[in-house]
This record gives sequence, structure tokens and C-alpha cells, in this order.
Amino acid sequence: ADREAGRGKEKEALQHGQSGTLPHFLEEPVDAYIVKSNPIKLRCQARPALQIFFKCNGEWVHQSQHMSREHTDLTTGLKIREVMINVSRQQVEDFHGPEDYWCLCVAWSHLGTSKSRKATVRIAYLRKNFEQDPQGTEVPLNGMIVLHCRPPEGVPVAEVEWLKNEESLSFDDDDDVIDKRGDHNLIISEARLSDSGNYTCVASNIVAKRRSATATVIVYVDGGWGEWSEWSVCSLDCERQRSRECTAPEPKHGGRLCDGVALATDNCTGGLCTQSVENSSDVALYSGLAAGVVTVVLLIIAVTLYRRSQSEYGVDVIDSSALTGGFQSFSFKTSRQANPLLINSSMQPDLTVSRTYTSPMCFQDSIDKELMAEHSLLDPLPDLKVKGVTERAEYHVMSHPQTFPRGLAPDYRGVAVGTTLGRRSKNLFSPHVSLTPRLPLHRATAVFGHAGGRLMVPNTGISLLVPHGGIAEDTTWEMYMSINQEDSSAVSEDGPEIFLSPAVAYGPPGLDLSYPIAMTIAHCAEVAADNWTIRLKRHIQDNKWEEVMSVDEESISCYCLLEAQKCHVLLEHPGRYALVGEPLNQEAAKRLRLAVFGSPDAGNSLGFTLRVYCVDDTPHAFQEVAVGERSRGGRLLEEPKMMLFKANTFSLQVSIQDVPQLLWSIKPFTTCQEFSFSQVWASNQRPLQCAFTLERYSHSLSQLSCKISIRQVTGKEQILQVYTSVVENEKEVVPFFTQSDCTITSQTGSRAFKIPLSIRQRISATFDTANANGKDWQLLAQKLHIDRNLCYFACQESPSSVILTLWEAQHQDSGDLDSLASALEEIGKVHSPRAATLSCSTEEQDSEFTKLA
Repeated sequence: ADREAGRGKEKEALQHGQSGTLPHFLEEPVDAYIVKSNPIKLRCQARPALQIFFKCNGEWVHQSQHMSREHTDLTTGLKIREVMINVSRQQVEDFHGPEDYWCLCVAWSHLGTSKSRKATVRIAYLRKNFEQDPQGTEVPLNGMIVLHCRPPEGVPVAEVEWLKNEESLSFDDDDDVIDKRGDHNLIISEARLSDSGNYTCVASNIVAKRRSATATVIVYVDGGWGEWSEWSVCSLDCERQRSRECTAPEPKHGGRLCDGVALATDNCTGGLCTQSVENSSDVALYSGLAAGVVTVVLLIIAVTLYRRSQSEYGVDVIDSSALTGGFQSFSFKTSRQANPLLINSSMQPDLTVSRTYTSPMCFQDSIDKELMAEHSLLDPLPDLKVKGVTERAEYHVMSHPQTFPRGLAPDYRGVAVGTTLGRRSKNLFSPHVSLTPRLPLHRATAVFGHAGGRLMVPNTGISLLVPHGGIAEDTTWEMYMSINQEDSSAVSEDGPEIFLSPAVAYGPPGLDLSYPIAMTIAHCAEVAADNWTIRLKRHIQDNKWEEVMSVDEESISCYCLLEAQKCHVLLEHPGRYALVGEPLNQEAAKRLRLAVFGSPDAGNSLGFTLRVYCVDDTPHAFQEVAVGERSRGGRLLEEPKMMLFKANTFSLQVSIQDVPQLLWSIKPFTTCQEFSFSQVWASNQRPLQCAFTLERYSHSLSQLSCKISIRQVTGKEQILQVYTSVVENEKEVVPFFTQSDCTITSQTGSRAFKIPLSIRQRISATFDTANANGKDWQLLAQKLHIDRNLCYFACQESPSSVILTLWEAQHQDSGDLDSLASALEEIGKVHSPRAATLSCSTEEQDSEFTKLA
């Protein structure tokens, strides 16, 4: 019995490896992904093994969670132990370690232990939105097609395939035209007509499959002329013709038609049609002689009639006109209502004061005829009393420079009469005559009177609204607006404030208004969260600024209505103003506008330069860049994009990526450039710019594709995609502005306002006085969502009128009268005598108010 027991123990020891071997793993745990909420199994097999346990994230898994079994290897007779555990999604989500969730196996034998490899467990997912969708394009035949695709973020990393017209696009090894790079981009180096179609990028992993937006690719063929046909037989008119067709090649898929003519005509040569030529020459000779005789007779008659008419007035008139060099004196009576022509042509001047007006009369012939036809030279001209400029009566008309009297330079100080003469101005000047000189950049001037108006600096987001009645009836003012570029260091000597808008000045200094004007200023602050303290400041002297008010506080001297991209300010005193901001934390951000321009290198025919700009996201800042690029021949290569730059002291990195290595080269050590935080944070003084210089390997290469990555360190990234032709005659120009460049600087009278004057007057009369139902200007402000800082409106003579002025400034772009009509409708739901006055005074008022609503 003892011998049998000893043999059993010896056999068991041999089966479990006591004979001299450590455990050997036949199966180790492998990396796994949890899909949705389904747990995964990790498995281990070892031989020989007395016991196997799992260890996850450095801690032993409880024995109760193990599932194990044993069996004997028939070949060796050794015991094989297999162990499994389940890992749930909750376990992985609850783990917060420096690395992924991991597990390994530890197996025991009589001689010691062995450890398996680590297996990681991750939660699988696939985002919905692609980081970059392919964009449709049009390329010429044999051009390069580049479709970019950056799949959504996912675990495991998504695999990408391309579909063309909903069918999988295969990539043969022997096809050197189509190339799918490792970055998932699809590149077709030589486009064929068959490559036209709809392309889709499909990303998939074990979780899901996502489709990108479909990109339409059109491969077009520009037309080319075929050979000329033979000349035709000479016709009776002594002409011959030949033709050609636009078929070599024929334009396809929207390609350009052939330039030039398809039919050519020429006179016959070689002695043909001799008689016809002689006959036609005789006819031309006789016709010319007859026309000359008629001209001489008419000239003699005209001279005779002219001398007779001059003899009736005597020669003194001609002599005096010649001596004065084109100056003629007129006696007329001036108006006490200074300048009704500029404000309202229907007003009758007061003809009680007489004075002599001297002005150069220098018009082109066509203008002279129109002026004489309307007897405009005999009309009394009023005294142009324009405050802020001069008290002297001057009326300047810009004509062609050659029409001014000798020695007299045109005076450009005059008023832009072409836009303010009202009815008669339509026929007073021919279209090609310039009425006003080209205004300097970032400055606008105009004359305003009692009717008010709007003054704008084009393409800068800056405007000024002068309300109706703000200027006295007997006064006109020439007002101006200008933009001054300020250094951010001048805001305060030691404070953290920076300029969030350009500094805008308006005047003249002695401007006297009955109601405040509304100034609109574009800014670059991200105001969605309360991370800023924003103030309106006024320039005093040198580099000193004084605070007018904080936009979050209440004041009776000023009113600020801050919006996402603009600030509307009610002001009463001319001067230079700007919005400045102080960040309250590192989450405060300013908006940057990012743009890339390109142009060929002047000194290198193979070179091409990309210039990347990072400027404040205001129209004025981008216009500075656009004007500079126009002067140097630059092209905008991608629609500008917006980026938030935070006050976290981290720098801004600009890098160029995905440059085709076999087609283009770039200067070494220039692929990544960096702006310091202070450069970007206080970048309003001059645009930030960096340049990348590339060189193509061959003149036959005409396309450049790459991308510009712009990111704040530890922040978000923006991508500017570049796909352009570097050949001058193939370039496509992206417009500098979303709309055509605006050149209108002013509007006067009713044209400048969205609310009709009669409606505005009735609203003011209704709400300026409180009634029993509480329908006063405070309720109007509340319904129009401008009910903060009500103490400012309370100090005004007509609070409702000032509220409507602010509404006009706020809605100057959209002109949406529906919001005003809706507010009035809500107020009118509660019946009151005052409300009835607003809507039921007369039938005419009824129809007008209904039209507004």
C-alpha cells in the first residue's frame, strides 16, 4: 500500500511538472476591445501548472471571478490548466490610471511561477464626424486630383476605403496613376475623363462604419482650335472667307470655349475684283466731296448767325469773360436755412439776403448743354453754411482736369454734391465724371442736416448713425469718421488691458447734437462666457486714455450694447473711442482670423510663396491684409477661418503639412514657425505673418496641394487647405470679401433708416409718456431686448427716440422690421387708449403701420 501511494504521488508530481520545468504558457491573454456594453473574456493556458490567477492593474483578481478547467496532454502526459475571467465596461471606465486597463496571468508549479504578457482592454468607439471631409474640385485633363480625408477619431483606429459612384475603388499595384497615401488622401497624379465622379471616404472599425460628405470631381477639357479651312472663292463684294472649328479638342465638362473667331474674312488679292475696287473708290471720292461742300455751307451759316447774336449784346461781354479766365459773377439771395439743396430740395429758400458768389464755371460740353437747358446757371444758389469746415460759400464741381482754367487747380474740399443734390443730381453730371476725390483709406466724410443719416467706413465694420432731428433745422455739419491704429502697450502702462477694437474717431470737435449718435464698432472678443471686463475708453492726449464706462455697468453719460461681434455705443461728445478688455482668467479668448495667400516668386520661376496671416477677427484688420496682398499680387487660396486664442500664455504654432515630397521641396527648418503669446495677444498694431517658400521640381507641374496647421499649444487646431494652380493663366481667385467691396460711405435722409419717419414719430409720441397700462418707453426697451442701463434713457428728452436709434444701429445689416413689429404687437395685445392712438388715428396711418408690421 505504501508503494502504491508513493507511485501515485510520483505520477502526480510528473504531471504537474515537479520533474524540473517552470510553467509554460500555451495561450496568453490578448488585447481586447469592449464593444458597446458587452464584456470580453481573457484566457490563459499553461503547462504544467498547479494554479493560475489573473492580475489586473497590479491587483489580484478574486478567485471567485476565475473560471478554470484542467485536462491532460496525451502526448506528454502533463496537466494543462486553462483559466478565464470576464472584464466589463464598468470596470474599464472606473479605472483611472496612467495607462490603459491591463491584465496578465501568473502560473505556479512546484519549481516557481511564470508571468504572461500584458493584455490591454480598451473601450471601442468611432466618432460620427470626420475631422476633414473631401472637397469637390474641378481639374483640367492630365491635372492632379487631391482628395483629403481625415477619418473620425476612434479606437481601434478606423480603416479607410474610397468609394467612387458608390462602388469600392480598387488600387492595383501596377496602376501608377492612382495612389492612396498612408494619410488616407486620394491622389490621382494625371486625371483622366473617366476619373470624373462622386467620391466618398468610408471609415470603419469594429464598432461602426461612417461615410464622409460626397465630393464631386469634374475633369474638364478646354477647347482648342482645329486647322483653318481653305479660303473661299472671292465674292462680289471682293471678300473671301475661311473657317475653323473648336474640336481639337472639343470642350467637355464645362471646359473653356476656344478664344478667338471661328470665321475670318479678308479682301481678295492677286488682281481679282479690280473693276469693283475702282468703282467703289470713285463712289467714296464723290461722297466725300459732297459731304465737304455741305459742311462748309453749314459752317458759314453758323458763323453768320453767331455774329448777329453777339452784336445784340455788344463785345464787352466776350472781352470780360476772356479777362476773368472763366469766372462769372452772379447776384442771388441766400437762405437763412443754411443749405436746403444738400438736405431737402423741396424746401423754399428765404430770399431776403443778397450777396455775390464767385465760382469757376468749368464744365464739359455735354454738361454745359444740360445746365443751360435747365437754366441752372440762372437759379439762385444759397449760402452753403457748413459748420465744422468753413463759413465761406463755396460750391465746387469736379470735372475733367483739362477743363479747369489755366493756373487753377481743382479744389477737392467741396461737398460731394453728386450724392446730395437730390432730384437734379441725376442729370447734372455724366456717369464718367468724378464728383469727389478718392477718399483716403479708413476715413469717410459727409454732410448731414436735420434729416440725419448714416456714415460708414467701407469694409471695416465701423459706422455712425445720426438720428433724425439730432441736428437743428437751420444747421448742417460736415462730419467725419476715421480709424486710428493703436499700439496695445498704450492702453495702460502696467495693466493687462488690450485693444479689442480699432480706435475710431468722429467729429468735428464742436459738433452740437440734440440727440446722441449711435456708433457701431466691430470687436474680436469672445463674449459667450463671462471671462472679460470690457470697457469703453476715450483718448485724452498723447497715449493716455480715460474710461468712459464698463459695458457691464450702468451710466448716464453713455450706453453700450455688446453683441457677439459688434458693440453699439450711444455717444454725445466727439472724440476718439476704443473698446479695451481685461481678461479675468485664462479661459478668456479673443477671435483670430486665419488666412493664407500665395504668389509666385519674382526671382525664381519655379518658386511659390505661401503667406499665412493671423489677425484680430474684425473686418478692419482683415482689410489691412487684403489691401497689402492686392498691392503685391497675392491670391487668397482658402476661405479665411476663425480660431479662439486663449489668455493662457501659450504660443501659436504654424506648420505646413502634406507637401508632395516627390513634386515640391521646401526650405529646411521652415516647416514649423511660432509666434509668442505676447505677439498674438497684442497683435492689433500690425498683422502677424509667416511665410513658407516652396519650389517645384518641374515647370510642367502646375498644381500645389498642402495644408497649413495653426494651433495654440495645448489648444485647438485649425486647418487651412491649399489646392491651387501656380500657373498664372489657370489660377482661380477666391474673393477677398464674402460680398463685393463696398464703396458707399454715406446715406442721408430717409434712405438711411429702416423705420419710416411717420412710424418713428408715432412710436415716440406713444411711449414717451406713461399710461395706466404701463405702456411706456421702459416696456418698449424690454420688448426690444435693450432694457439694461435704463437710467441712461430716463435722462433723455425723448427716451423712445433714443431707443429706436439704438435699434436702427443694431439692425442696420439685416433691416429686420419683423422684430420691431412683433414687439409692438405684443405691447398692443393689452388694449389702452394710447395703443389705440398708435394704430387707429387715421386710415392712412392704419395702412402705413400695417405695412410695417
